[in-house]
Amino acid sequence: MKVAVLSFDVEEFDMPFEFGGNPIMDEQIATSTKGLMTLTTILEKYHAQATFYCTGVYALAQSEKIKILSQSHEIASHNYFHSTHQKEDLAASKKLLEEITQKEVKGFRMPRMAPVSDLDLLEAGYTYNASYNPTYLPGRYDYRHIPRTVFSQNGLTHVPASVSPAFRIPLFWIAFHNFPLPYFFYLCKKVVEADGYLHLYFHPWEFTDYTDLPNGAKYPFYLHRNNGKKMQERFSKLMAFLQKEGFEFKTTSWLLENRH
Repeated sequence: MKVAVLSFDVEEFDMPFEFGGNPIMDEQIATSTKGLMTLTTILEKYHAQATFYCTGVYALAQSEKIKILSQSHEIASHNYFHSTHQKEDLAASKKLLEEITQKEVKGFRMPRMAPVSDLDLLEAGYTYNASYNPTYLPGRYDYRHIPRTVFSQNGLTHVPASVSPAFRIPLFWIAFHNFPLPYFFYLCKKVVEADGYLHLYFHPWEFTDYTDLPNGAKYPFYLHRNNGKKMQERFSKLMAFLQKEGFEFKTTSWLLENRH
């Protein structure tokens, strides 16, 4: 059985601040919400389950949407705030999401794949961490020493994002926007041949024309290539490819509960 775990980081869209922009909070929430509605429509078309890592800030602003989303998908934590972190935020975000969804929140992903303590996550009540992209991303992180597939560390389960078996070529969202689709699909096939599953991650705001927003941000080309309608088209092609290849779309928790 081929399994595709699709995951999305649902957050206040604060990336413009990194590039000279200054959007107000309502604009940040609106951008992510617009993209969220678009991508969930695509998921529904393919009867696909996914995992949504949500910040506390976004969940407070759109609690009803998160509650509805939890009825078909897994909700996990993306910390309380997207741009700052305190240890107590781990438990606070979990508690808030559980109050909204009335379901246990098992997973966590740190914004920007930043380091987070295994012991702090365990103390906060999480059972898995999806904060590793086991490759080298200049200026961000170097996780080439991290196992490519699910592993345990300090009593916590880790679910790294998928990278290719050879050379650890990443398949994360930036790669999806910039690689030719046939090459990306080829890498997906190589990953599942080696690992038995595929774990990808994206953001709702990628499905919007966020570079057209008048917030003053000047984005590098590689960050806005193929966003908006082009992203919607590319992602639909990805879903069609995975379906044709016989993948089943499952949540992260499902993968962990059913792997052998």
